[in-house]
Amino acid sequence: MIKQACALALLSFCLGAQAQALGENLIVNGDAEAGISGWTIFDGYSPIQAVAYGDNWVKPSQPGPVDRGQGMFTGTGARAAAYQWLDLGTLAGQGQSLRYDLSGWLGGWQAQEDNALLYVSFLDAGSNEIGHADIGPVTPADRANQTGLFLRQASGLLPTGTTSLMFSLSMERLGGGDNDGYADNLSFKLTSAVPEASSFASLLAGLGALGLIAGLRRRQS
Repeated sequence: MIKQACALALLSFCLGAQAQALGENLIVNGDAEAGISGWTIFDGYSPIQAVAYGDNWVKPSQPGPVDRGQGMFTGTGARAAAYQWLDLGTLAGQGQSLRYDLSGWLGGWQAQEDNALLYVSFLDAGSNEIGHADIGPVTPADRANQTGLFLRQASGLLPTGTTSLMFSLSMERLGGGDNDGYADNLSFKLTSAVPEASSFASLLAGLGALGLIAGLRRRQS
């Protein structure tokens, strides 16, 4: 469902936030501590919501991030979805010289099939999707039918030509009265995929040492 919602949202883009430094979390309010600030609800979908950890959702003692704070995301209605759009600014065009690391804690309630999905679209200058990354859903089998949130991660190289990103968070209700797709501590970071000069020098030194050892062994044989 989220791919269709992404296509609709792309038609309405105007101005978005601009990426900051490498190594920073580029998802605004990925931990729900500021409610749903930073997130825009997809047209035609129910809103996501921020709720407090507790008996009605996930207890602080149940599986989840150690630094979970006070809030987490869950859905409303049968299908809830929201997004953020980010202009990469000066980072645009670096393509495969940048590595992305996507992570988040996703989960649900007991044996119910309700679930959450975080989807990242890599967009070119024409707002066309040229790649994507996603984490989730976490199924009841993945959770051993436990209520809670579990870490999911994905990483790779940023596609060449990426100028902006779209983060889409969706929750789907497949049982019960509440939408119990859960999410917290969502993160997307970009780092350099090119080794630093010092690291590269260390690598060359190590290879040189291996070559010297190999040469000595040949002389001794």
